[in-house]
Amino acid sequence: MQQQELGGGRQSFAFNHLDERDFKPGLRPYARYRDLGFAAASGGVATAQVIRMTPPCTDEVRQWHTHGVQFQMVYVLKGWIETQMEGHDPLRMVAGSSWIQPPGIRHRVMNYSDDCEMLEIVLPADFRTDPCDAP
Repeated sequence: MQQQELGGGRQSFAFNHLDERDFKPGLRPYARYRDLGFAAASGGVATAQVIRMTPPCTDEVRQWHTHGVQFQMVYVLKGWIETQMEGHDPLRMVAGSSWIQPPGIRHRVMNYSDDCEMLEIVLPADFRTDPCDAP
């Protein structure tokens, strides 16, 4: 397997095909995650996952929080999600919508459709989520 240096780590080839059995519990209890194998292939530099939100949206989901990341982007694959970022009005993002959010910005999920599914790419692969007060 050919490897290249990436951000001080080793990068290798990875591929992933859809298998419904790959959606597992993960970071949050109100979502299921399909790990695309980027964390292992990038030596921990980045992670990519497909996130399926689990209905219904509850108060637990709506909590303000931050992430200890260098980069985070989300692309809505199916359905819709309403989010709010510190300093911005709430937005409804629909299939085909995407966003990038600055590191450490306070944000929250406000609501989502029963079929909401998103692709998320984050650097670094191992990141933390911290609850916080509303802005």
